[in-house]
Amino acid sequence: MADLPAALEAAALRDSRGVDLTVWPPRYDPAYRPAPTAEHWLPEIECADPAERDALIFAKLVRQVRYAWERSPFYRRKWQEAGVSPDTLKSLDDLARFPVVQKADLRQAQAAAPPFGDYLCIEPAEVARIHGTSGTTGRPTVFGIGAEDWTRIGEAHARILWGAGIRPGDRILICSFFSLYLGSWGALAGGERLGATVFPFGAGAQGQTLQAVQWARDLRPTAFYGTPSYALHFAETARREGVDPRSFGLRILSSSGEPGAGPPTPPPLIEDTFGGRCVDMGSMAEMSPWMTNGECRHRTGMHLWQDLVYTQVCDPETFRPVPYGAEGTPVYTHLERTSQPMIRLVSGDRARWVDESCPCGRTYPRLPQGLYGRFDDMIIVRGENIYPSAIEDTLRAIDGFGGEFRIIVSRREAMDELLVRAEYTAAHQTRVDTLRATMRERLRARLGVHPVVDLVPEGTLPRTEFKAHRVIDDRDLYRRGLAT
Repeated sequence: MADLPAALEAAALRDSRGVDLTVWPPRYDPAYRPAPTAEHWLPEIECADPAERDALIFAKLVRQVRYAWERSPFYRRKWQEAGVSPDTLKSLDDLARFPVVQKADLRQAQAAAPPFGDYLCIEPAEVARIHGTSGTTGRPTVFGIGAEDWTRIGEAHARILWGAGIRPGDRILICSFFSLYLGSWGALAGGERLGATVFPFGAGAQGQTLQAVQWARDLRPTAFYGTPSYALHFAETARREGVDPRSFGLRILSSSGEPGAGPPTPPPLIEDTFGGRCVDMGSMAEMSPWMTNGECRHRTGMHLWQDLVYTQVCDPETFRPVPYGAEGTPVYTHLERTSQPMIRLVSGDRARWVDESCPCGRTYPRLPQGLYGRFDDMIIVRGENIYPSAIEDTLRAIDGFGGEFRIIVSRREAMDELLVRAEYTAAHQTRVDTLRATMRERLRARLGVHPVVDLVPEGTLPRTEFKAHRVIDDRDLYRRGLAT
């Protein structure tokens, strides 16, 4: 690659950290591991002056874009239509001139050139792992990952898990689906590379959560990986068995897949429940290494590990980067992928980014509130934009909330109605009317509309072992009724 700043002197990094930045993709020494007391995996990069690290990022980006141009008809076609090419890249700012990729583009490409699409960039015989989406809302997306890419994914995840505070002496309980879903496999790869003991328990089978409680009680894991919804479901199952979730001794809980692991609601519910530190991480499966939005042990919000996946927080309509401090949607670009590289993939998530310092010493931009919703899950009720994440934040801050809720949007006499069905704790059984009034008023103040609040006993609403789906929009039933 191009010459690097003196602070990132390639020979010194190769000798001391086992990473060779003179080639693309970089080569990593699988035997390298920092001392357990070290704060950082690669401090020269993680704590670098941002301008000097940007030189490394740009060098990687130039190679990544040139690689995709030469090997992918998908990107060549898309970029020619937009009037850009690898020669367009003169600085990092020029990346914003390149068109974005939407998930629909990937599905169309795979329909036209099955199974991997014409952005695979390696020979099909070189695909070592096949993962993908479930396809519950349309055609599934197939992920074809080369063996060397999978090794680099494990390397990146080990680095980020190290930043979260996990060390070789930890025992990680992985409670997530081992299937097409990439999250659990990525956590496994990172934990193995880091040198921790990994316990891939899984999730989803009938009775499996109860078994997980029993195993956790006996094996005493010190770290946990799963979605926030599953972590709370796991805790409730333990309590029904008379087991205090704090008794497991979990030191670190890492969660991904949905909002709920990190800010803005202090103190986070998961930390209160288990007595351990909960770190928030995760971008998109297509962007594996998906942990590159990942908190450190200080929990100041997700660091954007920009030398692995370059992230721009962009206006959701123009896809131009927004200033630090502003809200937008993350747009991701791989920097070390040879199989199905994503260049300017739109996430659709809502986030705000900052470039403020962190006590850990890393100089990456951060998402201080993590990913706190989606632009495409917004619902409009009586002209007000309603985000489910705002309802969840409000409910979880109220004493007496029982842990689960549903949002039901319906229409009565041509007017939208917002109903929030929420659980109440047993301790508030005699104060339901007061609790209902409190929830209604706080939701009205936050949302700008008057919701109907329906309270049900704790444990009434179904729990999930994966991502929680809590919004039911019944307005189409009303529209269809008018048409008949």
